[in-house]
Order: sequence, then structure tokens, then C-alpha cells
Amino acid sequence: QVTLVESGGGLVQPGGSLRLSCAASGRAFSSYAMGWFRQAPGKEREFVAGITWSGGSTYYGDSVKGRFTISGDNAKKAVYLQMNSLKPADTAVYYCAGKSVISPLWTGRSWSQYDAWGQGTQVTVSS
Repeated sequence: QVTLVESGGGLVQPGGSLRLSCAASGRAFSSYAMGWFRQAPGKEREFVAGITWSGGSTYYGDSVKGRFTISGDNAKKAVYLQMNSLKPADTAVYYCAGKSVISPLWTGRSWSQYDAWGQGTQVTVSS
């Protein structure tokens, strides 16, 4: 099992950028597929981005495709979410999630598919 801690949230103007980080502790991180989710007030939790255990594949939710980039660093036990061209609609609490997997090709777009979650970091996009 791993413990996940997000950081890097904050207040940014529309059109700006932020980079979120997710630090993991635990021995098995290298066999974890990772994802980012977000939840805005009054809205359902939404899949944002995912990366396979091997790091060879990334995939995104439609609302962030082309603006956000997920990446990972197994040596540092970290996953990142680079967010560009931010919009007010991106305002939400962002959560990091992990799933212990056997297949390096595993992907997941549902919160319930993961078995480790961080506490979240607030991102506010406003002028």
C-alpha cells in the first residue's frame, strides 16, 4: 500500500498554469498505475488524467485534453499534473489516486477502480 500526498494547488488567473505534484510513500510504488481526479463544489468527481504503471501511456478526460499533461517519476515516487490554459471551470479540489497493478497496461477512469487516494489540493482559477 502507498500513501499519497498532493501539493502545488493555489490561486491562478484564467489562462495561467499550475503544476500539481503527488508524492508517494511505500515500497510498491513502481507497480502502481496513477490518476488524477477533481471535484468541484456541487458536482460529481471527474476523471482528469491517468498514466500506466510503465509510464508508457497517458490518457485524459475530454475537458482537459490538450491542456493538461500527466507524467511520472518512479525514482522520485512522484506523479505530476501540468495544467496550462486554465479556466474558471477547472476550479476544484484535485486528488491523486493509485492502483496496485500487475499489468503495465492497466488503465482506469473511475474513482472506485483505484485503491489509494490523497487528501486533495485546492485549485482556484479566478481573476
